[in-house]
Amino acid sequence: MLLLSLVVTLLQLGRGSCGLPFYNGFYYDHVMNDKGNGNGNGEVHFNGVKLVVETPEDAIFTYRGANITLPCRYHYEPTLQTPRKIRIKWSKLREDNTKERDVLVAIGLKHRSFGEFRGRVHLRQRGEQEASLVISDLRLQDYGKYRCEVIDGLEDESGIVELELRGVVFPYQPYHGRYRLNFHEAKKACEEQDAVIASFEQLFKSWEEGLDWCNAGWLLDGTVQYPISVPREPCGGKLAPGIRSYGERHKNLHYFDVFCFSSALKGKVYYLAHPEKLTLEEAKQACQDDGAELAKVGQLYAAWKFFSLDRCDAGWLADGSIRYPIAFPRPNCGPPEPGVRSFGFPDKGKFGVYCYKLN
Repeated sequence: MLLLSLVVTLLQLGRGSCGLPFYNGFYYDHVMNDKGNGNGNGEVHFNGVKLVVETPEDAIFTYRGANITLPCRYHYEPTLQTPRKIRIKWSKLREDNTKERDVLVAIGLKHRSFGEFRGRVHLRQRGEQEASLVISDLRLQDYGKYRCEVIDGLEDESGIVELELRGVVFPYQPYHGRYRLNFHEAKKACEEQDAVIASFEQLFKSWEEGLDWCNAGWLLDGTVQYPISVPREPCGGKLAPGIRSYGERHKNLHYFDVFCFSSALKGKVYYLAHPEKLTLEEAKQACQDDGAELAKVGQLYAAWKFFSLDRCDAGWLADGSIRYPIAFPRPNCGPPEPGVRSFGFPDKGKFGVYCYKLN
């Protein structure tokens, strides 16, 4: 049996010099139908030549809707005089460290993009040894870590680029009350409010900026945590300020609130001038009559964060909640800190309305 295995292995290696594609998470002949041999010139060893991939150590910060370049360059030590046929692969690392998601693979000028990145990514190759990735129209889900992988035959080196979106984290609970969401429902709830479930890093950054919330909520990694800036007995005791953690919880059986993350908007949120207060159904119609739609919670938070939206008038939002944004605190407009105030989910009543309109 061992001998048979050895023979099969040798046969596979033999065929590889005549067209068997190099496999590195993706069969590249599906992209190129490359009929070359191994690394382009028949060599399978560098004989002392080292392939080096360079990516930035610091994270790259940007906003939703922007176009961004993730830098990646490579070189050989010592320098080679003859150009090499190389393959480039970009992938996105998952938060839970499971299988990476393919973003783009390329050989020469030909490339293929995948999934939600299809049509939004391409390589920037201004020099012979550049493999930078350009992402257009950034989405909330695009933040995270990306791997730039350069493959030269059997030689394979990579580097990591971290992409961060500037945004705002906000706690969210649905209309039916506190601690009613399992993990999957929490993700969906954020998406319905033009947001995504927040990562621990995003929650931590918001805590550093002063976020203080005593209800525990789901995060992207499946843990349940909450940020405390002002320690107090009902919120984990009078310990030092920090992120309180319940650890990882069962994604189907355990129920909490959720922390959502939103970023810059492609439109604008505004308080609709109307001669009288409105019910929820009347508010929906009023926004439609103005060529807009009822604003979502994530949109209101983003307008408050990035455009300093400030209005001391409570108004309907798309989820049936009543809120209002205060960028400049003043008497009779809630607490002394800036923030988005909430009146919860009234069963009935008439209020103002916040609309959202694309630019």
